[in-house]
Amino acid sequence: MNNAITVFSAISFLAYGIGCFTSDHLQKEFVRFGLSQLRKVIGLLQICGSLGLLAGFRFPLLGQSAAVGLALMMFLAILVRIKIHDGFLKTTPAILYFLANAYLALFAH
Repeated sequence: MNNAITVFSAISFLAYGIGCFTSDHLQKEFVRFGLSQLRKVIGLLQICGSLGLLAGFRFPLLGQSAAVGLALMMFLAILVRIKIHDGFLKTTPAILYFLANAYLALFAH
């Protein structure tokens, strides 16, 4: 189960991180979030977190550290969604990724 959560999270963050550099939709979303100036930094952090999760299969402490970073990022994403008054459905992915990565950080080592 831990491996499946790790791979799913890593692939998701890799795709989203790349999208931060390539997607017009995500560029507009970051404007809506009020974070347009941080879009590329956030994308790079997501790519690094994704690779860190995968590296965790070989280096568990690195994977655990990546999960902590991604969980923190998703916690902040939840706060941003609340601040801009997104509803529960739009906030749900951030909540689920927060929970998944918090679980990996705490229990999958």
